[in-house]
Amino acid sequence: MHEPETLPVIVIDDEAHLRITASQTLELAGYTPHCFASAEQALAELPPHFPGVIVSDMRMPGMDGMALLHALKKRDPTLPIILITGHGDISTAVEAMRAGAWDFLEKPFAGEQLVDVVRRGIEKRQLSLENTHLKAELEAQQAALGPRLVGRTPVISHLAAMIQRISQVEADVLLLGETGTGKDLVARAIHERSARRASPFMAINCGAVPEHTIESELFGHEKGAFTGAVERRIGKFEHANGGTVFLDEIESMPPALQVKLLRVLQERSVERLGANETVALDIRVIAATKVDLKVAADEGRFREDLYYRLNVVTLPLPALRERREDIPLLFQHFAVVAANRSGLEAPTLDNHAVATLLAHDWPGNVRELRNLAERYVLLGAAFDYRLDVLLAGETASVEEPTLPRQVELFEKSLISQSLARHQGRVIDVCTHLGLPRKTFYDKLKKHGLSAEDYRHKSDP
Repeated sequence: MHEPETLPVIVIDDEAHLRITASQTLELAGYTPHCFASAEQALAELPPHFPGVIVSDMRMPGMDGMALLHALKKRDPTLPIILITGHGDISTAVEAMRAGAWDFLEKPFAGEQLVDVVRRGIEKRQLSLENTHLKAELEAQQAALGPRLVGRTPVISHLAAMIQRISQVEADVLLLGETGTGKDLVARAIHERSARRASPFMAINCGAVPEHTIESELFGHEKGAFTGAVERRIGKFEHANGGTVFLDEIESMPPALQVKLLRVLQERSVERLGANETVALDIRVIAATKVDLKVAADEGRFREDLYYRLNVVTLPLPALRERREDIPLLFQHFAVVAANRSGLEAPTLDNHAVATLLAHDWPGNVRELRNLAERYVLLGAAFDYRLDVLLAGETASVEEPTLPRQVELFEKSLISQSLARHQGRVIDVCTHLGLPRKTFYDKLKKHGLSAEDYRHKSDP
C-alpha cells in the first residue's frame, strides 16, 4: 500500500473557496490534492490508472457531477468517485450511489469527514489496482510457455533458473520436496519448456495405484497375459514415447517393480506383460519423492542401484515456510484463479489477513494455501468468513509463532513485496515504506534480503 503523501486526490468544484478549503484539509492529512474548476478540465488531465480518488461537486456549470460519474465509470469502473451533494438532496445521493459512486458527502461537511471518506476510497483503489495487476500476471502466465512458478523470493528465482536449464538437457530428474510443494507443477514446467513439449506428458502416482495393477499401468500387457486381460493395453511408458513420464511418490513403488523400472531406465525399452518382444523408448523420466531415497536405500526400503540411476539431477523444492514472503502473492494468485473460474470477485488482503497467513506454519505447503484461497473465494464473501476462521481447524494443531516472530515475518513480507514492485529501486522503496535509507539497509541486513535480487527480474 502506498503512503498517503504519494497519493493524489482530484478535487472538482466551481467554487474557488471550496477548492481551497478541501485542498488545505487534504494536504494537512498528507495527501496531494489537484484542484479543477470544471469536470471537463479534470477529465482532460486525468491519467490512466490514476492511483487516487475523485472528489467532485454534483452541481456545476457544464458537465455536472452525475455526467462526470458516468464518463469516469466508462473509462475506469473501479475508480472511487466521491460526490458532494447539497443539504437534503438525498434522492440525488441515492441515484449517484446506484450509478456507481463510491460515497457522497452532504454539505456542509467537516474536514474529518472528507479525510475519512478519501482514506477509505484510496484503500479500495489500491486493492483494486493490485487485483488488476494480479489478473494481468495470470493472463501472462496462461499465455506463457508452460506452467510458471509464482514467487519473488531468491529461492524461487533460483528454482526457476534450474528448471529452465534442466529442461534444455536430456537427463532424468529426481524432484525432492514435502507434500504439496508443487512437484507435479515443476515436472510439467520442465516438460513444457523442453524439446519434448509437443509429445505426451504421462503422470502416474505410484502410491495411488494398486500394487497388482501398477505393472500393467506402466508397462502394458498383451491380450490373455493374465485373467481379465481381454485385449492389449499400451502402458504409460510406451504411450509417452517421445515425451515425458512423471513418477510421483516413487518411494511407494513395490520392490519387485523397482527392478523392472531400473531395466527400463538403463535399456530405454519396455516389454509388455505376456509379450516376447521389447519396444524401444525415447522418453524422459521425472521421478518425485517426499523422502530421502538415499536413507531409504540404506535402510533397505528402496533399491540402491535405482536410486543412483534416478539421481542424475536432483532438484530440491522449498517448503512454503522457507519462503514466507511469497505467501501473500501466492494467496492472491490462487484467489484470482478461483474467482475467474467461478465467476466471482477475487478478494483482496488487508494487513490483518496478511498477518494471519504469515502466522500459519503451512504443513500442507502450497497445496494447503491454494485450497484456503479457493474456500475464501467461495465462502468468504458469501458468509463473511475471515481467514483466521477458515484456518481455525488447521492452526489448532500447529504451534503459532510468537508475536515478535509474526511481526518480523510481516515486516519482511512487506519489504520483499515493495522491492519486487519497484524492481529493487532503493529510493522508491524507501519512499513507499516511509523509511530512512539507513534504517532500510539495516532491515535488509536483518532479514537477509538484497535489493540486487529484485532488479530487472520478472516473476519466474
